[in-house]
Amino acid sequence: MPELTAENTAFWTGGARGQLMIAFCDHCQNAIHPPQVICPACQSRHVGPRAVEGSGTIYTYTVNHQPWMPGMVVPFAIAVVDVDGARGVRVTAPVTGCEADAVKIGQRVRIAFEPSGEVWLPLWMPLERTAA
Repeated sequence: MPELTAENTAFWTGGARGQLMIAFCDHCQNAIHPPQVICPACQSRHVGPRAVEGSGTIYTYTVNHQPWMPGMVVPFAIAVVDVDGARGVRVTAPVTGCEADAVKIGQRVRIAFEPSGEVWLPLWMPLERTAA
């Protein structure tokens, strides 16, 4: 599990409220992920989390067929998603709600969350069901 820090706590706990929280620079409005103390675009220290729409487009993905732990269900897909409302931000997370072979580049997805201890892990779900 990720270690919670002042910079990343909003991202890892926003799922409790159903919100995808992305860091933004208050000075230049640059979206920053992973979250940082200083904006890499303008070096401002005025950076804070904002809720974004929670949808996006699959940029790329991979399908895992190897059960790395006993009881792990395979295959499963992990997608890198261009996040709507956060230009330049991509969030990598498992895809749920469809078969792994139904995941496609360019597919529209929405965020969901799964609690795990103190954090809420992001998951991507297709906006439209695809035929398997």
